[in-house]
Amino acid sequence: MRFKQPVLKITMATVLVGVVAMGGIVSSTNHLPTSFAATESVTDTASEQALKTLNSFYKPALKGQFPGSVSDLTIGESTREDVFELMGEPYEQGDDAESFIIYHAEMGHPGYAFLFKLDKIREMRYFGTNVERGTNIGGITKKMLFKNWYAPDSRTTIKNGKVKQTKITYLRGDYKLEFIFNSSTDLDHINLLHA
Repeated sequence: MRFKQPVLKITMATVLVGVVAMGGIVSSTNHLPTSFAATESVTDTASEQALKTLNSFYKPALKGQFPGSVSDLTIGESTREDVFELMGEPYEQGDDAESFIIYHAEMGHPGYAFLFKLDKIREMRYFGTNVERGTNIGGITKKMLFKNWYAPDSRTTIKNGKVKQTKITYLRGDYKLEFIFNSSTDLDHINLLHA
């Protein structure tokens, strides 16, 4: 069967609209070429977004801050009350002074944890988002970190239960950023604390 030009254009337009509308899922792929260029561009975009997330931490760390919705909170200055005022009541709160208060990631919002000393923030942790994690903290690899931030100030192996993790530390003025990796491609979280 041979299609005329307008029918072919309409068919291809319909397929492309279906790809966009269904988030890249098309029920019948027999109209698409075997190598679909959109897959590559989605991966590239996710990697670019992960790099943007990584680099967003660089300058705020000099002031003892994280980027984004918690950028008004500062290590050693902001209080527990400041955190509650900005973030609301935490999802988890430890029983002792050495316990983190935790805010879980929700739709489009990253997760955070805060540790206090004398009611001031001593350490902040960034867990990233759960949805589209690959465009956020889940897309940050050791290779990306070293390529863009170069050699770290220190690299150590730590144990978290049965899991061995690598802590990669960059000094940023009076503060240090610690990237905690489960593997070379699995960044668990980012810490910020006084150097």
